Amino acid sequence: MRDEHDRGGGRHRTEGRSGREGREHCGSHHGAHGAQTFRRARVLAFLEQLQGRRATLARQLGEPEFEAIKPVISGELKALEHVIEEYILLFDLQEVDQHRRED
Repeated sequence: MRDEHDRGGGRHRTEGRSGREGREHCGSHHGAHGAQTFRRARVLAFLEQLQGRRATLARQLGEPEFEAIKPVISGELKALEHVIEEYILLFDLQEVDQHRRED
């Protein structure tokens, strides 16, 4: 048991109030799903950012003012497409990719 003088900077305050079993049960029943949903939302948000960057690069390929650096943009676009494909596979986001292709 902890010494009363060892407060650890307030890190363990909830342990004394509700007990360890109560927190584990609550966390495993409700908190894990909420955390999983939050992480998935962040993964999807980052995928949208990558897809936005891809759209920007694709648009720049067709614009005459970027003609001088067209090979660079093309290389960046191919690399970004590869990253997006790997990201979709890594996080098992095939259904998101399928939905995007249908639009």
